[in-house]
Amino acid sequence: MRVTRHGLRMGAALLVTGALALSGCDSTGAEEEPSASASPTPSRTFTAGAAGVGDAYFPSYGNGGYDVDRYTVKVRYDPAKDKLTGTTTVQASATADLSTFNLDLAGLTVTAVTVDGAPATHRREHNELVIKPASGLINGNGFVAEIAYEGVPKPLKNETLGDGGFLHTSDGAIALGQPESASTWFPVNDHPSDKAAYDFEITVPDGLTAVSNGVPGGKTSTGGWTTWKWSEKSPMASYLSTVVIGKFRITTGEHKGRPVFSAVTTNLAKGAADSSIAETVKVADYLETVFGPYPFDAYGGVVVSDSRISYALETQSRPVYAASFFRQGENTEVVAHELAHQWFGDSVALAKWEDIWLNEGFATYAEWLWAEHTNEYTAKQAFDTDYARVPAQVWKTPPGKPGVQELFSESVYQRGGMTLHALRVAVGDEAFFEIVKTWAAEKRNGTATTAEFVALAERISGKQLDALFDAWLYGTKKPALPKRL
Repeated sequence: MRVTRHGLRMGAALLVTGALALSGCDSTGAEEEPSASASPTPSRTFTAGAAGVGDAYFPSYGNGGYDVDRYTVKVRYDPAKDKLTGTTTVQASATADLSTFNLDLAGLTVTAVTVDGAPATHRREHNELVIKPASGLINGNGFVAEIAYEGVPKPLKNETLGDGGFLHTSDGAIALGQPESASTWFPVNDHPSDKAAYDFEITVPDGLTAVSNGVPGGKTSTGGWTTWKWSEKSPMASYLSTVVIGKFRITTGEHKGRPVFSAVTTNLAKGAADSSIAETVKVADYLETVFGPYPFDAYGGVVVSDSRISYALETQSRPVYAASFFRQGENTEVVAHELAHQWFGDSVALAKWEDIWLNEGFATYAEWLWAEHTNEYTAKQAFDTDYARVPAQVWKTPPGKPGVQELFSESVYQRGGMTLHALRVAVGDEAFFEIVKTWAAEKRNGTATTAEFVALAERISGKQLDALFDAWLYGTKKPALPKRL
């Protein structure tokens, strides 16, 4: 994610977006399912799934007891009434013997739930949907839950991190935000540690476009409504899902056998936004040279114009950009930032929110590499400028453990980028770029932690790097300038 407010150097300081869902109560207690009298196997004890994955920063985010394989999200949105009607199918596997399990769903009214085709009971506990199947779910077995729902979707509000989620706009809607937004328009296990494949079918009034993640599956029209289909088969963290509905200038094509689909709001005159997004594949091709193969099956970007969106977000395969990024002319630096996230943040996702620097530090450093590639400035110049000029608060806030209130602070971005440059200086270019490519390759489609990155860097470089990472990621004082080890 990147925002438009200018920082000390030539980039942008970071405005917080996303939201906290501070709900999430315990579900029902343990239940025992009796075994058949003729069965020689012992009875199982079924217990309630946890109403959170246990993330230290956001304890209520996500849910425990299962792992999602795929979501099929079918929604119809009427902008005139600001009403959403949907059915979401969740294909998952139990990781415990479950009497109940939770999904995150904010504000919308659930009308029916089935599990494996049988009606299931359900109840709401704030932004938690607690589902009780007709029979217990057995550890290791797959199951399919289908949830029908409707209502007027609303963003999640939080004073610390700002609003995130579904926003009604002048010509449609935008569903966007970090660290969460998905639960405002479909039921979901809303934490990046549970990545899944997604299929979207989004029905809107004729004349509007509905853009989402992944490979476009075409559109069909009937009775004044058009259904747009999208498929993201690579595992995706829930906050990276998006739908943007409105009137757009659409550009399509193909690059390296992958579809390219970009959309720029017609609220903007054709110009810098269009030309910047048109550079997406050019930027991606450069980033492949330093990060390794592009990790997804589609390219693109979406430009929106809404005063509530002042940031760009790395929604998987198709980032969303605020129009304000292009007010001063063409801007490929922000494109480089969001495309770098396709490797670092999307393909290699966070196991826990504390390690957000792994996303933003890499994306910041990618801006510096892109600027060097285009002869604007070098990565060393960017490092030196930041090292000399960032506010004192940056050195007081450890990017490796920033705390919830500083999750999207300048330290996470700028000091995160500086950490990578310090590593590059310490181990040399050959080892550094091998570390980066290996990280992207070995963790592709998965999740990762800082400790795993440090271990990889030490393995490839053959150097002991605790002191370097302790100073740059966890220290609260300005580190000494890096030196070759």
